[in-house]
Amino acid sequence: MRILLVEDDVVLATALTRVLNQTAHAVDSAETGEQARDALKDDVYDLVILDVGLPKPDGFEVLHELRQRGSHVPVLVLTARDALEDRVRGLDLGADDYLTKPFDLPEFEARVRALIRRVHYRASPELKHGRLRLDSAGRRLFCDDKPVELSQRELAVIELLMLRAGRVVTKEQMVDHLYGWADDVGSNAMEVYIHRLRKKLEAAEINIRTVRGMGYLLD
Repeated sequence: MRILLVEDDVVLATALTRVLNQTAHAVDSAETGEQARDALKDDVYDLVILDVGLPKPDGFEVLHELRQRGSHVPVLVLTARDALEDRVRGLDLGADDYLTKPFDLPEFEARVRALIRRVHYRASPELKHGRLRLDSAGRRLFCDDKPVELSQRELAVIELLMLRAGRVVTKEQMVDHLYGWADDVGSNAMEVYIHRLRKKLEAAEINIRTVRGMGYLLD
């Protein structure tokens, strides 16, 4: 999934980006409210992680403008402010969740997973399709309860296809959701991942169909 991280603490931003990258999330980073505004002009994100203590405009203003435009992207607010009025203000402006610094990384990861599930209207951390079961919390794929060994990027591709099973996923959508600004994307990257997945999922009788001129479809 593609995430915008808006955090002016470089050390914290680097640590959070590393954690998110380990589960194959594509992360774009912004350090100021202005950079966040520019990034959010295109509605391509599955989640926004937003520090409110930014140089002007601050995170509250960015959040307010985002909701005024009618965007429903989930927003996880990060803040060192633990006053009740600040928490209430963030939630009233449209934040979906609130995490006060300092926080533990496992809690951060759990909140990210929960908010991304909300995007796809899922209550369970598991996805199922035919004989496949994907544990999004443990980042593992199973066929008939036997683990299927995948790289994190391959796992991200099959997760996207399972989330949209029965619908065509274009190559552009895959790139948008799986890669950030800083990633160098080869022209045939998606073809390579799809080829590998087809070979690894043969035993599960799962067909990733190529829809010529459009993209891929998980039958």
